[in-house]
Amino acid sequence: MNRPMIRRMTEGDAAAVARIQAAAVEAAHWEPRGYLAFEAFVIEVDGRVAGFLAMRETAPGEAEVLNLAIAPEFRRQGLARRILEQAAFRERRAVFLEVRQSNAAGRSLYRSLGFVECGERANYYRDPAEAAVLMRRDPD
Repeated sequence: MNRPMIRRMTEGDAAAVARIQAAAVEAAHWEPRGYLAFEAFVIEVDGRVAGFLAMRETAPGEAEVLNLAIAPEFRRQGLARRILEQAAFRERRAVFLEVRQSNAAGRSLYRSLGFVECGERANYYRDPAEAAVLMRRDPD
């Protein structure tokens, strides 16, 4: 595997992002082109889009992760960590996110990156219905 490359998402990435979303039941499922209105990044491995991150500024000094997903064949290789570190944390700001309560791997990853659980939203997710755990990471 060559060194992964992170870049801004383009309209040409929409089909790859749609495939990744479809394979990630724990991820939110938005219209992929809609991410282009926000801060949207992809991570490529050997020329293939292996994952994506979409976020938005919610207030000065604050951002929210809207969606993060890695294709199944690229999981457990540190790609989610890398895209968060290089894209989400590139500015000094607080970063918030919601994660499915049952997503133990995601919650563990986020804790290892300095996120702390700061709340819960009952019945936030659908298909299946589930609570969201709110997490926050303050700037270093």
